[in-house]
Amino acid sequence: MAPDASFDGTQEQAAAAVEAAIASRRSMRRFLPTPVDRELIERILAVSSRAPSGTNMQPWQVYVVGGKTKAKLSEELVDAHLYHRADHKTEAAYYPDKFVEPYLGRRRKVGWDLYGLLGIEKGNVEAMKQQHAHNFRFFDAPVGMFFAIDRVLEIGSWLDYGMFMENIMVAARGHGLDTCPQAAFADFHKIIRRHLGIQEEQIIICGMSLGYADNEAIENTLVTEREPVENFTRFYDF
Repeated sequence: MAPDASFDGTQEQAAAAVEAAIASRRSMRRFLPTPVDRELIERILAVSSRAPSGTNMQPWQVYVVGGKTKAKLSEELVDAHLYHRADHKTEAAYYPDKFVEPYLGRRRKVGWDLYGLLGIEKGNVEAMKQQHAHNFRFFDAPVGMFFAIDRVLEIGSWLDYGMFMENIMVAARGHGLDTCPQAAFADFHKIIRRHLGIQEEQIIICGMSLGYADNEAIENTLVTEREPVENFTRFYDF
C-alpha cells in the first residue's frame, strides 16, 4: 500500500488486516535465500516513514545491505563475535546492568525455550556462542538493515524511532515478509561504521534481518508469550 493510499474495503476488513499483520509478527531466526526486490524494500520504508515523530523531526537513518557487502560484513562480524568479543561494546545500553523480576524470568524463559528447540543444553556455552553468531549472518536473510540516530537527539526521538521500526516489521508482514530486530549488532558499531561509512555523529541503534522466513526451521516455531492486558493496564472510569 502506497503511503497516501486508503483502504477500499470495510472497516472490519481493514482492522482484521492490520491486526493479522501485528499478531503474526515474530522474530524469525532462519530465512530462505529468496531475494527481496529493492522496490519492495523502498515501499516498506516509505510507508513506515509515516510514523509519528516529535515536531516531525523524522530521526531515522537507515542503511540497507545485501549481496557481497552483506557477506563481507557478516564475515568480519562473526569473527569479532567469536574471537574478539572483549574489544567491542555498545555505545548506548539496551539492557540493564542487572535484571530484576519479572524481566529476568521472561528473559530466561525465551532463551531456554529457544535453546531447547535447538537441542542446546544448559551450560553448553560454546553452542550458545555459535548460535548467537547466526545474528551476524542475518540468520541467512537476503536483506540486512542498520538503524542510526544523530547523537544530538534525545529520548523522545529514540521513542519515535521505535514506532518507525515497528512500522517496518508490520508492513513487511503485510507483504508476506518476516523480520528479526537485533540489538546484538550495536556492540560492533566500529566494524559496521567502517564498512558502511557511517559517521561518528550517528549512534548505531540496532540491526534487522528482512526476508522470507524458512517455515521448516525448528527455531521459527518459537512463539513467545505475552502478558494479558489486565496484568499491565489500569482503567479509570470505565
